Amino acid sequence: MQNTHDTQLIFELSKPGRRAARLPACDVPEHALDTLLPAEAIAAGPPALPEVSEPQVVRHFVNLSTQNMSVDTHFYPLGSCTMKYNPKRNERAAAMPGLSDLHPYQAEETLQGMLELLYDMQEILQEISGLQECSLQPAAGAHGEFAALLVAAAYYRDIGETRTKVLVPDNAHGTNPASAAMAGFESITVKTTASGFVDLDDLNAKLDERVAVFMITNPSTLGLFEPNMREIADRVHALGGLIYLDGANMNAILGISRPGDFGADMQHYNPHKTFSGPHGGGGPGAGPICVTEKLAPYLPAPIVRKEDGRFRLDHDMPKSIGRVRSFFGNVGVLLRAYAYIRTHGPDGLRRISENAVLNANYVLSRVKHILPVPQGHRCMHEFVASASNLRRDKDISAMDIAKRLLDYGYHAPTVYFPLTVPEAMMIEPTESESKETLDAFAEVLFRITEEDATLLHDAPHSTAISRPDEVRAARQPVLSYSP
Repeated sequence: MQNTHDTQLIFELSKPGRRAARLPACDVPEHALDTLLPAEAIAAGPPALPEVSEPQVVRHFVNLSTQNMSVDTHFYPLGSCTMKYNPKRNERAAAMPGLSDLHPYQAEETLQGMLELLYDMQEILQEISGLQECSLQPAAGAHGEFAALLVAAAYYRDIGETRTKVLVPDNAHGTNPASAAMAGFESITVKTTASGFVDLDDLNAKLDERVAVFMITNPSTLGLFEPNMREIADRVHALGGLIYLDGANMNAILGISRPGDFGADMQHYNPHKTFSGPHGGGGPGAGPICVTEKLAPYLPAPIVRKEDGRFRLDHDMPKSIGRVRSFFGNVGVLLRAYAYIRTHGPDGLRRISENAVLNANYVLSRVKHILPVPQGHRCMHEFVASASNLRRDKDISAMDIAKRLLDYGYHAPTVYFPLTVPEAMMIEPTESESKETLDAFAEVLFRITEEDATLLHDAPHSTAISRPDEVRAARQPVLSYSP
């Protein structure tokens, strides 16, 4: 039974004088705030925090947590996000006192174990990518994109070239053009063909000496490996440009294909997608980047170096774009990824990708007759189905199916992305799921498509909130409490 009392706003549970904890009396000399801070920095009174007991706090947040979906509670086929299971042994490893109790300002000689792990992580990521240098500092995938484009900008400045354009396919992640713009480039869209691949004619029409970078996700957001990847890279390189590989879909090619081998000059990793770090909630995250040797001098500093069997942080990088994050980066996430990689080893990483691709193709084969896949009958780690026929014939939209899945205990796939597919449903089962789970998911999709459209239009029926006005919520969020 859902506890509706304790899931009220915590401010509504508040009563004057209630306390969850009481602090001891101050045992150091007190000083008036106005002797320590400027007047404009001093509040008129204490913040209006809720006053609640410890049981209320615990019940409030535990009950709220039961309304969430997560990879620990539900199948989560969220395409493009690779919501794989997070092994708990990685959490235990990252929480070991010798790692979690360190301080980033400790002297390097007292951090040799941690620095060795991070050095090994750099080497491992370089090997997996086929690229020569690595920075672990960026704090998320999009942050890694941004940092890599700053590296590209620094490289061109250093060699005396003025390049202003970044080319991005029309089915790319939205972070790609956003990162390009933030790094000071003009983002230009390159069309894809009806088959979902880069339109080489359109690429040629937009490719010139002002192009700094061509950004590509390979495998793409459609779950397809670009067959012309080498030709694309050769054309861009011939005009002095760079290839950026969006590493969001690395889970499909681990141990099978390396971006550096098919033409990439730089890439980011999403450790939460590829190496099972916790995912969601806005963080914490990490977005390591790997680059070719010629781009290495411009990487964010510091980099971990090994000299005479000892490890140090190298800050002496005069051409570096500088620090892009506080301290060294999100070390806790990197440690989880390190534990995952070392657990599986090279052969295990390859099996991860093989099973992810197998699971995606299995689900595709089960649902394609009711949810057609416009870009083919085979995929890599994910596929994009379309509910356009159901929308036309039964007035059932991709959003209706997504909302109704919640009633059956499944998180929805990504819907309406990429924009190149009408009524898109991007489905990614990952390698974590069993055949039984995948079969049950397919059966639920069949059942939903046979249900009454009116029932679906009002779904979900089992959640505390059914269909909020999502556009209004995004544009006019209520961020403060008023009694």
